[in-house]
Amino acid sequence: MWWTVWPHESDRVTLLRTIASRVECETEVKKSRFVAVVDRASTEAEARAVIAAARKADPAAGHHCSAFIVDSSAGDPLADPMQSIERSNDDGEPSGTAGTPMLEVLRGHHLTNVVAVVSRYFGGTKLGTGGLARAYGGAVTEALSQAMFLTRERREIMTLEFDHAEVGRVESELRGHGVLVLGTSYGASAVLTVAVPDADSTAALIASLTAGRVVPVLDGHMYAEIPG
Repeated sequence: MWWTVWPHESDRVTLLRTIASRVECETEVKKSRFVAVVDRASTEAEARAVIAAARKADPAAGHHCSAFIVDSSAGDPLADPMQSIERSNDDGEPSGTAGTPMLEVLRGHHLTNVVAVVSRYFGGTKLGTGGLARAYGGAVTEALSQAMFLTRERREIMTLEFDHAEVGRVESELRGHGVLVLGTSYGASAVLTVAVPDADSTAALIASLTAGRVVPVLDGHMYAEIPG
């Protein structure tokens, strides 16, 4: 699991998905082979590196068509995390028959920070524009059928200050309620940094667990990848 911490800004909420790890598959349509790779990429540069690697890995393929969607805020904590960069490339196939159908599949799965590359080995039979679109889009769909997905959710960051004696009990209870524990530091008291889906309900839970002794302090928000 990874997370990205953002500074205080608006009350935007995003609920997008990405894949947990790289997936690959091969499909065949009228003796043409379509080798699909779908991988994670958090920036345009990373996406293009995946495409270049696929081209290098399959130099005998006639086409290496691609599509990607990446979060434009990657690497810039002041950027709007709701904005995405989308690109597609037909790599010599008739316009709109490869990259665009692949991109539509990524959109249809509500994915971000993902890149797809389909390398085609021509089998001797022309597929026509409709056949090509179905083949390229279908190759990405088949690859994604093997993927595990992570939902990208906004979480509020809180810091909590406890007596040393109660931090273990409270931390265990918070984890049981789906709270992400980002870190614990110890000094005169114990300070717990957590990320929560709802600040108000978590504050009420903390008040209940500590008889009102602990008052959480909001400290920005983050986007976490949650399985599911």
